[in-house]
Amino acid sequence: MSYYQGNDLRKPSGGIKGRSRGKRKHELGSPPTLTKLAESDLRKVVKVTGGNIKVRLAEAFSANVFIPSEKKCVKTRILGVQNTPANVEYSRRGIITKGTIIRTELGLAKVTSRPGQDGVINAVLIEGKSGA
Repeated sequence: MSYYQGNDLRKPSGGIKGRSRGKRKHELGSPPTLTKLAESDLRKVVKVTGGNIKVRLAEAFSANVFIPSEKKCVKTRILGVQNTPANVEYSRRGIITKGTIIRTELGLAKVTSRPGQDGVINAVLIEGKSGA
């Protein structure tokens, strides 16, 4: 099944526009990469428009956590998913998206990167809260 990313085929009134041409390969999309919690990191390299590549993080084990008070970044293990604003079901399934609050060895941290687009999990430590 393909994911069409081209123009909407409906008018603002709800009527269907007449098609002047067919769908094109460059308008083809893909399903979202739902990054899950796992025992190791698993990255997938995908070709995208313009001959470029996109690294998708399919499974995550660790995150780069920035500690604001010390102004340094530490790679640490992810223990679990606390809360996901994108979807309530995602936190139950252990899926990590941008804005997700994760439990790490350092404490609770908020994900600032897009793992399905960037191929890495960057997070900022929420100081004053412990995740263990």
